[in-house]
Amino acid sequence: MKKLFTLLTAAAAISLAGCSDDSAKSDTIKIVAAHNQTNLSSPYQTGMLKLKEVADKSGLFNVEVHAGTIGTNENELVEKLVLGGADMVLVSPGFMTSSGIEEVDLFSLLYLFNDYSHWEKVVDGKVGKDIADIIYTKSGEKYRVAAYWTAGVRHWYGKQPVNSFADVKGMKIRTQTSGVVSQYWKEIGAVPTSVAWAELYQALSSNVVDAAENAYPYFIPMEHHKTSNGKYISETGHDYTTRLLLVRNSVWESFNDEQRTAFNQAVKEATKAERQALYSEESTYKQKAIDDGAIVNTLDRTPFIEKARSIQDQWAAKNGMTEVLETIRQTK
Repeated sequence: MKKLFTLLTAAAAISLAGCSDDSAKSDTIKIVAAHNQTNLSSPYQTGMLKLKEVADKSGLFNVEVHAGTIGTNENELVEKLVLGGADMVLVSPGFMTSSGIEEVDLFSLLYLFNDYSHWEKVVDGKVGKDIADIIYTKSGEKYRVAAYWTAGVRHWYGKQPVNSFADVKGMKIRTQTSGVVSQYWKEIGAVPTSVAWAELYQALSSNVVDAAENAYPYFIPMEHHKTSNGKYISETGHDYTTRLLLVRNSVWESFNDEQRTAFNQAVKEATKAERQALYSEESTYKQKAIDDGAIVNTLDRTPFIEKARSIQDQWAAKNGMTEVLETIRQTK
């Protein structure tokens, strides 16, 4: 009888412990975080995994990361964000402007930033906060900016080196075919051409396009530099890219003070991890390109920058952003 009582007591203790574990697990908030890159070594994934690590460690969250598995198209990701299929997504300024938030095209202006330090000071400062407020309001308060991430600094790569406007005249470049990016390339003589990213290697190989533009960590893994129309890399450095990490507002508003503090810390550490991963990969992939036989040249960017400034001024005047543009230029 005594032995039976002991066994029943032990069983009850195990049962209670199990209930306690289940209860604790059910108290965590599940966060579905997604980006559109299927490359599991991409800086996006590095950032998302750091978000999961720090958030889960707090004991308040259970983050589920999706690398292109719930959508490789930004439209899909944001639709899922709004409808509840995702709680956090990473998108480009181009998507935001196509959805009617034209002020975000500020970050698409070429030669807007001098270097990464300048970019960080702008997006992490007042300008970044003001744009985030605009996004929150113009989205109908559906989502808000949690942080700004990067996709690197973009360069021209093509069938010949670029040192002047004359070198791009008549060249078909795979890039955006509308907006301020397209306007810039047209004004210096290039021909913006639409090609799906997955089809670009073939397009470069078969003369569908003469050139493209992107950051080392993106076009080198795709081996674009090994094509006949991709071997000359000209470090134009025309775009220090911005990506927006969005969180659904209803999720944010559901957090209590403790959860918000833990969430903000996770976002902060994830942002640092994503940026540092990208920065370190740029030099690694540049060296790989050179080792593979690509030819890299630097150029005098002055005339390219001057042309960009006139487009920046036009866009800012049209969108009531002249003061913001000047703030960016004065940021040191």
